[in-house]
Amino acid sequence: MSQYQTSSVVDVSSIVNYVTIIGRVYPASSEDYMRLVRLAWDFRRAVHVATRMIARGLEENSVLKELRRVLNKAYADSAYKTAKAMVDGCVFNGGNPLHIEVKKLFIISEGESSRLGNRNVRLEDTCLVKVKYLYDNSWITLQVEFGEKYLPLLRELVDLAKQKKVSYAARMVFREGNIYLHLSIPTQLYLKYFKKGGGKGRFIAGFDLNSDRVNLVIVDKYGRIVDARTAWFPGATSHGFPREKAKMLRLSALARLLEYCYRHGVSVVVFENLLSVKRKRFTRSKKANRKITRFAKKQLIQHGVVMALKYGFRVLLVDPKGTTNSRKHCELMKRYGLDRHTTSAYLIALKGSNTNEYECHK
Repeated sequence: MSQYQTSSVVDVSSIVNYVTIIGRVYPASSEDYMRLVRLAWDFRRAVHVATRMIARGLEENSVLKELRRVLNKAYADSAYKTAKAMVDGCVFNGGNPLHIEVKKLFIISEGESSRLGNRNVRLEDTCLVKVKYLYDNSWITLQVEFGEKYLPLLRELVDLAKQKKVSYAARMVFREGNIYLHLSIPTQLYLKYFKKGGGKGRFIAGFDLNSDRVNLVIVDKYGRIVDARTAWFPGATSHGFPREKAKMLRLSALARLLEYCYRHGVSVVVFENLLSVKRKRFTRSKKANRKITRFAKKQLIQHGVVMALKYGFRVLLVDPKGTTNSRKHCELMKRYGLDRHTTSAYLIALKGSNTNEYECHK
């Protein structure tokens, strides 16, 4: 691998540690429901307060001290991390973090292997979860229902947690009168049950993800284009189009292309590393800016990484710099007669390959 690539390519095996699965929560009584709502209300308020303090530049210890006045240590730590992520995301999108509004009710608790997997939201069985009620130090016992395919995974997760060998983060979300439990499962444990293949081909696939399409280019070890595909979903960017439906269209398209890669000899999948991007870049076009704002590209890449790992691909994240609107980008468009998004996918694939071809176009 070239010197440029060595410093700019990240193997996700070192940074993607958890996969989230979702179950439906059922309180045993209206009293339990109201206790849970009270806890979620205070947690949300704590996150809101923390966003203001972080936005004003207060140090972490000062924020945590304030949060621990109303929450226990584990809830306060989770509230701080949530608020910090919100502030960072707001800055990334070009917004003012002092204007952040936390509207939905939710509860988050970070994992702790020494506390039987999680200190505050503890999975007792595949159908039972307990939530720490900090006001009287009791537990709220709740029924939870996951998809049947997840039950073997959850049984092992519970067993390992009771042995203090694993941790899992938990998020309880209130949405349209229902409560959902989001569990973050260790990736290797998840793949033990849901891996689809070995990804033993010889080609490299580069993906360029956009609000209305996903572009794929497959190259060989010499950087030569083997195949190129585009999955379109133009309706997803239309004004008023439901965000969740748009998300499902993109995920479905990405899943089809990854399956195509698996059946056509790919062993390495490459995405842009948006973790290195400090802020979104907006344009003079209001329409384009609306697409940028409504498109959670980082979230789509995270889903893509998990899908790719299920096929046994080696997944790389590369520096997005130079993959679009650059001299080398324009040169390759003219040389190979490619559109700009396919050219971006090609450059992404080259960055993750063992070829020096990318160096020739820097």
